[in-house]
Amino acid sequence: MEISRRTQDTIIKITGEGVPMLGGGHFGLIAGPCSVESIEQISLIAREVSAAGATFLRGGAFKPRTSPYDFQGLGEDGIALLLEAKKATGLPIVTEITDIRSLHMFEEVDIIQIGARNTQNYELLREMGRINKPILLKRGLAGTIKELLMSAEYIIANGNEKVILCERGIRTYENTYTRSTLDLSAIPVLKSLTHLPVVVDPSHAAGRADIVPALALASVAAGADGIMVEVHHDPACALCDGEQSLDIAQFQELADKIFKLRAAIF
Repeated sequence: MEISRRTQDTIIKITGEGVPMLGGGHFGLIAGPCSVESIEQISLIAREVSAAGATFLRGGAFKPRTSPYDFQGLGEDGIALLLEAKKATGLPIVTEITDIRSLHMFEEVDIIQIGARNTQNYELLREMGRINKPILLKRGLAGTIKELLMSAEYIIANGNEKVILCERGIRTYENTYTRSTLDLSAIPVLKSLTHLPVVVDPSHAAGRADIVPALALASVAAGADGIMVEVHHDPACALCDGEQSLDIAQFQELADKIFKLRAAIF
């Protein structure tokens, strides 16, 4: 069965006082590094993105990589560092789970991300349906809209309706000038088919920092409920995906434009 279209959109609420919401007119700006590298790195970035207007802090503790020799993340230590940054800034955290066996490490994580490689890991999706925590579900590397919706349904059918859909680009014929092709049409299509919030990750779609702002602004104009971008204080030295990460100044400029654009059109 397809996800039913409700009269009211789902609003994702994070437990606690004064914390942001996402969906139903509430916009989320999710920012942070591809991977957590050290307490100094994540603390600095968290402070800067918070000051620029970010409402959620993202950061990878577990990093599924194409090459087994690439940096795989700090694991449980990375989650601990994210929680330290959360204490310092108040930003709820978003981080990816890659294995059911590590679920116990995510008790204090505010939003659990299911990455593109695990979008059709149905056992993991079922487990996400058994917990009372928001799940950010990314579209598969070459996934269709229906496949994304059915993956969301695995979570919802098992009892958890707190699902956020994420368009992050899909693999197409064009994979030379961009990492993936951002499907802007997916935003209004998904919002017409489902009550769930839709966020966009232009960083993974672009694979290059110079066009991330344009894709982010286009996504806002298309009606996205949130934007998730990678930000690093020194992208050239990042241990993961530095080429697609904005530096602090670039993020500050983008955040300012996003808020002005939303004020003008919504």
